[in-house]
Amino acid sequence: MKITIIADVLGKENNGTTITITRLIDNLRARGHEVRVVAPEGSGHGVEYPLPKINFHIFNKYIAKNGVELAHSDLKILTKAIYGADVVHIVMPFSVGIKSAEIAEYGGIPITTAFHCQPENITSHIKMKNFMPANNLVYKIFYEFLYKKSNHVHCPSQFIANELKKHHYNMKLHVISNGVDPVFKKTEVEKPNEFKDKYCIMFSGRLSHEKRHDLLINAVKQSKYCDRIQLIFTGCGPLEHEIIKQGENLKNPPIIKFCSKEELVEIINYCDLYCHPSDIEIEAISCLEAITCGLVPIISDSKRSATNDFALSDKCLFKHGNPRDLAKKIDYMIEHPEEVQKLSEEYVKYSEQFQIDNCITKMEEMFQEAIEENKAKKVEE
Repeated sequence: MKITIIADVLGKENNGTTITITRLIDNLRARGHEVRVVAPEGSGHGVEYPLPKINFHIFNKYIAKNGVELAHSDLKILTKAIYGADVVHIVMPFSVGIKSAEIAEYGGIPITTAFHCQPENITSHIKMKNFMPANNLVYKIFYEFLYKKSNHVHCPSQFIANELKKHHYNMKLHVISNGVDPVFKKTEVEKPNEFKDKYCIMFSGRLSHEKRHDLLINAVKQSKYCDRIQLIFTGCGPLEHEIIKQGENLKNPPIIKFCSKEELVEIINYCDLYCHPSDIEIEAISCLEAITCGLVPIISDSKRSATNDFALSDKCLFKHGNPRDLAKKIDYMIEHPEEVQKLSEEYVKYSEQFQIDNCITKMEEMFQEAIEENKAKKVEE
């Protein structure tokens, strides 16, 4: 297949969306497909059709802190990338994706889309993530500007598929995990000397409001084992200095670092526990990576997060937004290492279904279905 992937956001692998897009591109190419990539200039990842970045002027520093750069539409480049493709896959509902859908529609080329951006990811930046009318409005805007032009939408979890149904997205919704890279697996890694006497709890994710690093820090402060616990946050984002300040009075202040894939695998395998306190999550590839390595998670039971579906025990869930309950669950895990070991083995087996090979096959099937439907439509016309 000739597949054009439109990615308004691509670049440094510091967020789940970029990681997901990169793996999709690499794995499709490895299977022999011709993959044309449209993304912001300087993104790397074999982008043949680079677009200029949007200049946000006085907000450029804030955008840079988020580790996300958006592309600006260029009609000539988009047309060249799209025409001749068998299918156009649009990753985000932003300006380049919207313009690409118009071009593909005009050229009679089938469109598939992905839903990687929850409205709360946007409204959280203006302190309105809990104001449902604002979130509902974003769902409506996304639908009107992009998704209604696509008969096939990739949903990384059943949770987000259900949310789209609630908001009257009446196209075919393909529930396909973003998948876990084979490099993530359980291996024996010796804990670094500086952590030998520590109980290491990690959380991997962008340093932003909705991820709730503050909640995890507060939970550790309330833990009976506070002095033993070492928090490790892998990621980057606008709240780095705020998180450092929140954790500075812990005996072991949080360690924040942006890691390569290989470093992340090593950290996961020497840590003792994974905590995912996020309020909002479409899938949480970071949690999947952790459990694939056998690291037992404690996950928020937030109704706006898909991640709690990964909990194999009530002990792996805590009450949303409740640091005291999270502290109790952390203490329980510390006090019951044999149960943690048993859960670890269960998670390794459970995570086999999320191997990226299976997910790429399902993505290919979605693309092929869109292509065949489009051919049938042309015959009818």
